[in-house]
Amino acid sequence: METRMPELVCLGELLIDFTPAGTSPGGMALYERNPGGAPANAAVAAARLGLTAAFIGKVGADLHGRFLRDVLVREGVDCRGLILDPESPTTLAFVELLPGGERDFAFHRKGCGDTRLSPEELPEALIRGAKVLHIGTLSLTDEPACAATLRAVELAKEAGAAVSCDVNYRAPLWEAEGEFRAACAELLPRVDWLKVSEEEAALLTGETDPTAAAETLRKRYPFKHLAVTLGEKGAILDGAFLPAFPAKAVDSTGAGDSFWGAYLFALLRGLPEPGRFACAAAACCVEKRGAIPAMPDLAAVEARLSALR
Repeated sequence: METRMPELVCLGELLIDFTPAGTSPGGMALYERNPGGAPANAAVAAARLGLTAAFIGKVGADLHGRFLRDVLVREGVDCRGLILDPESPTTLAFVELLPGGERDFAFHRKGCGDTRLSPEELPEALIRGAKVLHIGTLSLTDEPACAATLRAVELAKEAGAAVSCDVNYRAPLWEAEGEFRAACAELLPRVDWLKVSEEEAALLTGETDPTAAAETLRKRYPFKHLAVTLGEKGAILDGAFLPAFPAKAVDSTGAGDSFWGAYLFALLRGLPEPGRFACAAAACCVEKRGAIPAMPDLAAVEARLSALR
């Protein structure tokens, strides 16, 4: 029987987010083990809504890596491109929740699995068969993962697939801001659909006003779609402001990935007002802890849309 090719292929980091979960009787912080990683989050977000999605990446062949693989399989994500590496551990991120649901991160990533994916390990047929390849910029921080990411983009472009990118900046993972900008300058001319936060847009353009930053990015690069996310305020999508849906924010981890996974779903399904659909998904996501566990299904997003009509 012929294996069905996924519509969306996501490549990059798959990791553990240790998220605050109260304190012990002795007053010590307790952490909840949550599956995460921006490209993996986007794959699950899209799969829960109904896209066929696959993930390409590498984790350790350890208890965390096996847990992450099992989560993706349970969510219906094709894991043919996920490698469990016995020679490297799985990346860990400890998350501190700040007032308003924002976050700070401490990473344990040096020599870990997601940085060690090589171009030779890419499942080329999987990439060539997709409608969209989605990547993030964290996989540009280290070799050989950077080379693998750029090679995957080449394969997707050769096959006529759209290339989607999430600019995801984490200061501890780069030597300097200039290194991050240089990596993005190499990648972004090849990107069709881009998601960037207002902070990252400012970092790339020097424009503190998100509307001005969006205009600068659109002049600089040939994007077909560009979203600048504004947190609790909403987003700027292709030059138009989209207000956020009302939500009782608990944890913003994964909110941008939920937004973008929903937007990819809406684009590929030809839904009207794909940006509004994406904002509804993000509102659902922030009301739960964790990233992947908080991704809404289609019924939840449609209910949120109906409530505000």
